[in-house]
Amino acid sequence: MKIINIVVSILVIFVSAAVAGILIYLRPEMTIPIIIIYLSALLMLTISNCLIGIFNARKKSAIEADDFMKVMEDLNTEFILWTDDLSFIRMNKRIRDLMDIGDDDGFDHKEALKKAFGLNDLDNKSFKLIATGGSHEATFKNSSDKVISIAWSTTLVKKVKKRSLYISTGFNFTEIKKMRVNLASANDFFNSSMELAEIGVIMSTDKKKYAASSETVRMFGLKTNNIDISMFRSLIHPNDRMQFDRAVNQNDETDSDVKSIELRIRSAIGTSYRWYSFRYKSIAATDNTLPLFGGALLDITQEREKDMLIERLAYIDEVTEIANRNKLMDIGQETYECSRLLNYSYWIIVLDIDRFHIINDTCGYDTGNRILKDFAHILYKFVSPGGLAARISGDNFALVLRDYGDDELPIRTAKTIQDELAKLAVDDLASITLSCSAGFSKMPDDGQSFLDVMEHAEFALKSVNGQQSTICGYEPSMHDSIIGNTELEKSLALAISNNELQLFYQPKIDLKTGKIMGVEALIRWIKPDGTIIKPDAFVPIAESSHLIGKISEFVLNEGCRQNRMWQKMGFPNIVMSINFTSSDFYQNDLKERVLDALAISGLESKWLEVELTETLALSDIDYAVDQMNKLRDLGVKLAMDDFGTGYSSLSYLQILPITLLKLDRSFITDIQNDNIAFEIVSAVISIAKSKKIKTIAEGIENHEQEEILKKAGCDYGQGYLYGKPMPAEELEELMRNFL
Repeated sequence: MKIINIVVSILVIFVSAAVAGILIYLRPEMTIPIIIIYLSALLMLTISNCLIGIFNARKKSAIEADDFMKVMEDLNTEFILWTDDLSFIRMNKRIRDLMDIGDDDGFDHKEALKKAFGLNDLDNKSFKLIATGGSHEATFKNSSDKVISIAWSTTLVKKVKKRSLYISTGFNFTEIKKMRVNLASANDFFNSSMELAEIGVIMSTDKKKYAASSETVRMFGLKTNNIDISMFRSLIHPNDRMQFDRAVNQNDETDSDVKSIELRIRSAIGTSYRWYSFRYKSIAATDNTLPLFGGALLDITQEREKDMLIERLAYIDEVTEIANRNKLMDIGQETYECSRLLNYSYWIIVLDIDRFHIINDTCGYDTGNRILKDFAHILYKFVSPGGLAARISGDNFALVLRDYGDDELPIRTAKTIQDELAKLAVDDLASITLSCSAGFSKMPDDGQSFLDVMEHAEFALKSVNGQQSTICGYEPSMHDSIIGNTELEKSLALAISNNELQLFYQPKIDLKTGKIMGVEALIRWIKPDGTIIKPDAFVPIAESSHLIGKISEFVLNEGCRQNRMWQKMGFPNIVMSINFTSSDFYQNDLKERVLDALAISGLESKWLEVELTETLALSDIDYAVDQMNKLRDLGVKLAMDDFGTGYSSLSYLQILPITLLKLDRSFITDIQNDNIAFEIVSAVISIAKSKKIKTIAEGIENHEQEEILKKAGCDYGQGYLYGKPMPAEELEELMRNFL
């Protein structure tokens, strides 16, 4: 064989070695023995051809391979040429250097061979295994105690008589083995890290089978690291499987972004679900790799529970445990958009518990909260699929109902709710009338958004002007009225801040002496342009917007201050009468507020009188009596206003601790011509005297009425005959005339 053949073979060797190096670099996960076998087989084929060529060229029957060994001596590959009877053993310099031995003649070749092959004994059996096995790994230590790992590939070159000539080509994988050990250690470290962090990993190349990390196996009680996708899917909560399927099947392999979903997954050996964050992505296939889909699973149950608590705080009403306004607005807008898209319609009913503040003030907040919770349960009975019940403010609720073409549904539903609420008036609530009012609108017809529709239902509710047990549907004409009231409310709030409120005073006359014995303080709103607005126009607005508290506080403090000022100016002592609304009268701190006003002004309590309407006083008789007694304990006088227009029960005079009874003007207007009115007034005056209660008639406009009332025994009079409500300066002039 010519020398060029040898060179070509050597080139093949180096090319093969280069290919092996590239493959190992690109795909370290490939099994090393497979690469070794591949390369060694290729190498041995080339060398065998070289040897056979040499032997054939020389036409020798004996084994003479010295010339070949001269060629192999300085190659960067381990070679051993040997016969099975060990009569011929040659090693090239590469293997001798690894074994720290000298030239080819200065060592024990058999011991060297035994060491190189990692054998304990040189027997026929051992060599037969090496010769017939094709390849095997050997490990030995050199003189420096360094461990050397060689993968040997052995090939039969030629048989000569009873001897066989073999060539063993070595592949030094000492560093690769270290790398493999390091990779194994790194893998152990990785698995330990995942276990400590409690992060599971799943990966798949075909989206049919998953390779699961050891932590994933532990987390879900799996039996193997290889799991079928259908089996893993069965562990996911049925409501979450759709988004898992979407992640698996619709993930774009060209999209390198990591995506995340939250899933409820149970253990294979359990029934309870836990929350997991699944962060996943797909990696597209390349020329050398398969496509890969996978992700990490992190248990977020505790965090999710915290989020659910936060969500509960944000969207669930604490008292009633139904949805709050935030939830209503979120769900409501979604429902509105669906109603437009699918041509559905809904009714929005807004409900308000009538005079709920009285329940809180008379029965306590615990009882009030119980009523709110029971009312919420009543509403919840009417919630149908796609509907919602929510508490939107203190005693205001909303109900969303699907419309199936029944225009009477909101009215019928509201009436049923009223009936159910009335049944709650038992035990300690037996003396209180429980009722509610409702306003309703239709979605999407009555607005451009859910907020519009709900506000229109609220417009309908406000349009009833405080009447109890009313049910009213929205009409577009209501909008202007409500807007007008809203603007008036804003102006009133500004007027309070700018001190535009003022007290006018109407005199009360002692019918026996003709002297002024007291005045009634009446609120007026005087605009900067001088326009005077009477209380009938703005007090109802103040009561509905809770501005009434500021107005009442002004009336109480200013009335006490003004009366004390008149006393200091030398005017005779008179009684200052002020009016309380139900919002003020049923407050728990009423006594303290009155006491503070008296203390600040320096007015004695006997010169202050509180007027209460009959309807207000008798709406909760027990609590009213308790509040009255607290004021009487202070020395404050109590008057019942408009007597005869409400319950008209004279028996209440036995119960109420009043000091003055005001006869309503409706009995006085035509008393000179109406005998029945005269008889009623005379009877009431007679009963009041027997109870030592003073009487005053309001609405006296002429002297004839005055004389009739005097003869009937009435104590005091009030009306235009003596003067209209007037500013303090005019009243001072009037008092001077009466002195």
